[in-house]
Amino acid sequence: MNEILRNTPFDPELTPGASNAVRVCLRIQPGEKVTLITDEASREIAAALASELDSVGANHQSFLLERLAPRPLVEMPAEILTDLDSSTASIYAVHAQKNELKTRMQMTEVVNRRKIRHAHMVNISKEIMLNGMRADYNEVDAISIQVREIAMKANYIHAQTKAGTDITAKISREYQWLKTSGIITPNKWGNLPGGEVFTTPEEVNGRFVIDGVVGDWLCARFGDLRDCPLTIEIEENRLVEAHSRNKDLREAFWKYTHTDENSDRVGEFAIGTNIALRDVIGNILQDEKIPGVHIAFGNPYGEHTGAKWHSSTHIDVVGRNFDIWADDRQIMKNGKFTLN
Repeated sequence: MNEILRNTPFDPELTPGASNAVRVCLRIQPGEKVTLITDEASREIAAALASELDSVGANHQSFLLERLAPRPLVEMPAEILTDLDSSTASIYAVHAQKNELKTRMQMTEVVNRRKIRHAHMVNISKEIMLNGMRADYNEVDAISIQVREIAMKANYIHAQTKAGTDITAKISREYQWLKTSGIITPNKWGNLPGGEVFTTPEEVNGRFVIDGVVGDWLCARFGDLRDCPLTIEIEENRLVEAHSRNKDLREAFWKYTHTDENSDRVGEFAIGTNIALRDVIGNILQDEKIPGVHIAFGNPYGEHTGAKWHSSTHIDVVGRNFDIWADDRQIMKNGKFTLN
């Protein structure tokens, strides 16, 4: 399907972000085998990415999901998984649809097993390509290294916001801290735009006011929550309450986080490190990288963190303008790092 993307016109303003993804984040080399997965909603962006892959001289194969199977997908098409199995790098630029997380897990199983340098660009948009994908990822990587080193040594990380968030995470020495700064290596696939460090927490307690966004397919439905937040209560790592004036949001979130026995369990505790980002845009792919804390319920990415439990779901929640302490050291004030 390479010719489909080569014949798809795209805005040249997409080129800087696409170049950043291919040349800086993935560091694609001439002749390297690359798998590019996209859909109709992301086709223009994928065309810009494919153009950069051609420019580098990569040996890439493109797949347009709607040409292979009905959406939402029930299984990841076998043609894609087979192609991935022979690639050293891959890009997934697709708009999420309800109940497709399983198919993304099928893809990342191959990515993890083969140690593929994988760029995960779920719900990528033109706005993100013109914003977060133009970040200086070498600078973001340097900050991410510094934050990870501080977090690894902490026993507790505490976070507050003026909106009412007040949570404390107990950090386990048994679980690894991961850095997904946008510079993608074979050791851990990464979201683009990049910029976060995360772990599986031993335990989280407190209140989180979600005045940013919620993740997965709910993000496209509910967008920026500044004017109508979702407030959740967490006890011993489990979601115990959720409140919002938007009853549809509350019910959809509650149902999602009660899909299986661990869907209501905090599987990820993360600190965003992309200092090029200034505010929420209503898209989880970029918004979770804003400097601050975000957490996720469900799948703990145990193959990377070392967590031994599992979940079939994973949903991130994002707030705004955090103060953060690693033990007694304040590392962020009102959304700005205080590392020096």
